[in-house]
Amino acid sequence: MQEEIFPLVDEIGNVIGQAPRSVCHDGSKLLHPVIHLHIFNDNGDLFLQKRSATKDIQPNKWDSSVAGHIDLNETPDVAAIREASEELSISRIQPEYITKYIIETDRERELSYCFYTIYNGNFILNADELADGKFWKIEEIQSQLGQNIFTTNFEQDFNKFLYKGLSGLMQEISQPVSDPKSQV
Repeated sequence: MQEEIFPLVDEIGNVIGQAPRSVCHDGSKLLHPVIHLHIFNDNGDLFLQKRSATKDIQPNKWDSSVAGHIDLNETPDVAAIREASEELSISRIQPEYITKYIIETDRERELSYCFYTIYNGNFILNADELADGKFWKIEEIQSQLGQNIFTTNFEQDFNKFLYKGLSGLMQEISQPVSDPKSQV
């Protein structure tokens, strides 16, 4: 199988090049775009996925409902829908844009486009990518932060905006924001 090629972007999200996955994840810190889709149910519980033990970055940790790389010539909202289908076998969702910001770890640097949606249906977990998945109460997540069970990226999202819960996000999102549909 041929290695994935990721777009490289500037801090605004403009494509400035491309590089193989292995290079983006080897400590080079080449900025590449990703999506984080946070799925809430009507009760305000947040679905988290447990990453597979075979993942090259942060295996066996609880993470955003859906997370993945944006392909060349793909918009962030389309990537969120594609990744939700690939990881959880769900469709007919409407991702709502929250924000974008840079997440830097010891191995990589990502421009993360963050979305949320409300979904009450069933999930079929992609066993190649996910070890488990379940809905969590916001308070339950809050009490487990900093205990090395969540990915660094998820904890940053939580501390930046998810701590507000579904109702807080919906209230904040009703304010006008910039359009995330610019192509990557």
